[in-house]
Amino acid sequence: MTAAAVAVERLRKTFEEAGRGTVVAVDEVSFECRPGEVLGLLGVNGAGKTTTLRMLSTVLRPTSGSATILGHDLVRAPASVRASIGFLSASTALYGRLTPAETLRFFAEVNGVPRAEVNARVDKLLHRFELEAVKHTQVEKLSSGMRQRVSIARTIVHDPRVLIIDEPTVGLDVLAAASLLEAISGLRDEGKAILFSTHIMSEAEKLCDRIAILNEGKILACATLAEHRASVGLHYLEDVFLSYVREAKR
Repeated sequence: MTAAAVAVERLRKTFEEAGRGTVVAVDEVSFECRPGEVLGLLGVNGAGKTTTLRMLSTVLRPTSGSATILGHDLVRAPASVRASIGFLSASTALYGRLTPAETLRFFAEVNGVPRAEVNARVDKLLHRFELEAVKHTQVEKLSSGMRQRVSIARTIVHDPRVLIIDEPTVGLDVLAAASLLEAISGLRDEGKAILFSTHIMSEAEKLCDRIAILNEGKILACATLAEHRASVGLHYLEDVFLSYVREAKR
């Protein structure tokens, strides 16, 4: 069996809040994601999806537990982790006054793409994401769908083997969201290991090879959709999800 690209063991994150004391955002979650796999983190807002992904991208330091990305320890080797991943969310920052071509060139250089390869890499991504017609247009003047294409191109400009994608279709129309999901599927087919968080059931059904169901910071189950259906005896993912959540509250 192929070795896991992402290995997470009992990862936990707590915060101290005035009036509430210790708040547990992520409660000892464990999972693996392998090359060529989309692992979905499915849960309502506040379930712990974003906090989990922010820890794995080194934005947040875990309270306890451990994780490795391509063998690099999250806490002991954060620079190596960051070099190994691409991170995309609905709020991934772009510089509005830069054009798509300038954006990709800038992030290629920031992420250490050899100077001699930058132009070819940028041209390839502009073609792949159908951005050639707007490559000299300032990003702030593009539609939300076009901006998100620039965002995902920016995310993979250094050809990372692991992608961390946090609810990327928020605010996109149906066509733009479908185009983005198709792009992510293509990256999976190239052998990328992809962590994909969503609260949209149809996205998880269409895209994810396995689905981890999160609720109140815990993973209730992690399996393929077929295995989830067999486990609870229900077909629709929404019903499967609700079954796990209701059982956890008993």
